[in-house]
Amino acid sequence: MRLSVTSDLWWKNAVVYCLDVETYADGNGDGIGDFRGAVQRIDHLDRLGVTCIWLMPFFPTPDRDDGYDITDFYAVDPRLGTLGDFVEFMRVARDRGIRVIADLVVNHTSDRHPWFVDARSGRDSRYRDWYIWSDEPEPDDPEGVVFPDKENSLWEFDEKTGQYYFHRFYRFQPDLNTSNPEVRDEIARILGFWMELGLSGFRVDAVPFLVEQVADSGGDRLPDPHEFFADLRAFLNRRDGGAALLGEVNLPYDDLVKYFGDALGNQITMCFDFIGMQNMYLSLARGDAGPLAAALGERPRPPRDAHWATFVRNHDELTLDKLSDSERQEVFAAFGADEDMQLYGRGLRRRLPTMLGGDLERIKMVYSLLFSLPGTPVLFYGEEIGMGENLALEGRQAVRTPMQWTPNRNGGFSTAAPSKIHNAMPSGDYGPERVNVSAQERDPDSLLLWITRLIRHYRDCPELAWGEYSVLDCGARSVLAHRADAEGETVLAVHNFSERETEAEVVLDGLDSSKVLTDLLVDGTVEISGEGRARFRLGRYGCRWFRVSTPETAPADSAGSS
Repeated sequence: MRLSVTSDLWWKNAVVYCLDVETYADGNGDGIGDFRGAVQRIDHLDRLGVTCIWLMPFFPTPDRDDGYDITDFYAVDPRLGTLGDFVEFMRVARDRGIRVIADLVVNHTSDRHPWFVDARSGRDSRYRDWYIWSDEPEPDDPEGVVFPDKENSLWEFDEKTGQYYFHRFYRFQPDLNTSNPEVRDEIARILGFWMELGLSGFRVDAVPFLVEQVADSGGDRLPDPHEFFADLRAFLNRRDGGAALLGEVNLPYDDLVKYFGDALGNQITMCFDFIGMQNMYLSLARGDAGPLAAALGERPRPPRDAHWATFVRNHDELTLDKLSDSERQEVFAAFGADEDMQLYGRGLRRRLPTMLGGDLERIKMVYSLLFSLPGTPVLFYGEEIGMGENLALEGRQAVRTPMQWTPNRNGGFSTAAPSKIHNAMPSGDYGPERVNVSAQERDPDSLLLWITRLIRHYRDCPELAWGEYSVLDCGARSVLAHRADAEGETVLAVHNFSERETEAEVVLDGLDSSKVLTDLLVDGTVEISGEGRARFRLGRYGCRWFRVSTPETAPADSAGSS
């Protein structure tokens, strides 16, 4: 495919890397990550092949919810630096050709935000209608309580004004009232401010909760959520035609696809595929590619310029809420049987390497799958080196430990005394002494260099992001085979979910013996029969990517021309 075409919609074959400034790199030795530290590590992301950095919240905060309780949407938390440090970070990223997006957390504020402090000062206060109030709490849906270990209601009584305020998340995070035009204007103003400082878009937190009818607020009617997001996207693209929205929309496919903007694609640019991710873990637990193949078959095709975002895990718990109860228990039994490894009864607070028992072949297969599936791959910091979790930390914090750069004190994250590090790193097999960037950069068999290689091939295969894809029958339950076709070019990927060596055969419609399959990950080619059949052997948790070519144009093996 022509690069002049693919570069217009940069998000369709981007490599997104999520990092938390607070836990990435400490530049001033106080034990807290900051922008001055993060900017010194951008070259690591450049070498890895990252094309877009996603910044978790870096705004001023009491830090009761890891930065998602915000007191000022127009500033940088002083612990993390200044606006000047942020601009320097943006400048260096741009110099390396890396775009930056940031979390847009505007469905709620901290209860210490000046808006809410004013709102609860009296019923006639300036910002009273910026939040959702009711004389009586509306009936709670128990399934709507996001954090059932901490909250038992969505309403909190405010003694001074004698009304209840709504909070979808924690009680110290009152929800904003998006039925108020002033609130909607302010959200657009926040987007515009950060775009002027160089952001290429936003990851929108908890999309379905941003516009929801929860109370009769004096006749105010919440805007249709899809009108709201269409307006937001229109504002975004007026400011920057290449800007994108990455949406956290954990809904069934039929409901989720509406947030793209149906056929128009004028709302959320990319939506995370939670259903595909959850079925991938079910397939891993069973050693059977069937659940993932079925999910991919059911997944709607997004509008032309929109895309799915694929991931192995994100910064929250690894949610399994879209699986049935019995399926969820299968995954729990395989990857987190201890209750301490589970969270809210619906997810796991573990990283992939520990769930797979450190089996490097299996781990590498999963990341090969991530980069070959149709969608934009999103990495969570530390995945590239196989970091583990620290279950001694509370809740989601288990997977939010500092980045492990070296085997030295504090894993090279900070020069501060270890007692000053907020979230302690794992110890033992997954501690920085054994898992770190510097060691893996010099190990040709490391996970870091494997993922770097996968990214290079992914970027060289735009068919994976842009093409028409189909899941193929290959005669082996443990093998997922899928092909992507674009502008007369074809890429085939096959992955073995079993610990046993497996043989598979696919029928490639439209191809015959005039073509061969050239292996992109290892040397060699596979012949295609006159009927379009190709047979290959996959080792234990094996994975192979093939490009269809003629024998004359097949790339040479590493040992030289054939």
